[in-house]
Amino acid sequence: MPDGSLSIAQLIADAKSGDAVALEQLLTQYRPFLRIIAEQKIGPALRRRHDGSDIVQQTCVEAVTAFPAFRGATEPELSAWLKQILRRNVANLVRDNRAAKRDLRRETELDRRGNESATLQWFEPAGEQSSPSQRAVRGEDAIELAQAIESLPDDQRRAVQLRYLEARSLDEIGEALDRSSSAVAGLLHRGMRSLKSKLEPT
Repeated sequence: MPDGSLSIAQLIADAKSGDAVALEQLLTQYRPFLRIIAEQKIGPALRRRHDGSDIVQQTCVEAVTAFPAFRGATEPELSAWLKQILRRNVANLVRDNRAAKRDLRRETELDRRGNESATLQWFEPAGEQSSPSQRAVRGEDAIELAQAIESLPDDQRRAVQLRYLEARSLDEIGEALDRSSSAVAGLLHRGMRSLKSKLEPT
């Protein structure tokens, strides 16, 4: 969480007291995280035609309208509530698209975390003979990581997201971005260097 910013719990408390600015700040913090989740859930079939940010915008508009009915007070409760709204919007988008439905079924792990904190799985690429290692980034750390990824130039953002959050190969990323494997490697190198500088304590 950036220095000087309010904690999510404090923003929730302020928003529940009727502070519209606090609610706006709260949803602004969550937008990058929700975009990552939206893009993972709609999958490549729909990602070519629908930007995850459109689903996030719809989710945030609905969250503002429904916030008076939100009964939680903690980051896990808010995360679960926002993901529930997001899942409903994604389901509406893919309802009539068979390929997208297949991609959505593969993302059941995201749904099993519905009652937990905001969570991102970070994959460390491995050699060809082994699977990538992974670790969970949770809570406000996940929100901060998503914000840092969102701040990267678009191609770097997509490359980092596909490689480290979706465990895609260089060839798969190259196909998705219409780039050569060497160009993808360059995007990843620059993206990770920038990401580390953004996340280093100051």
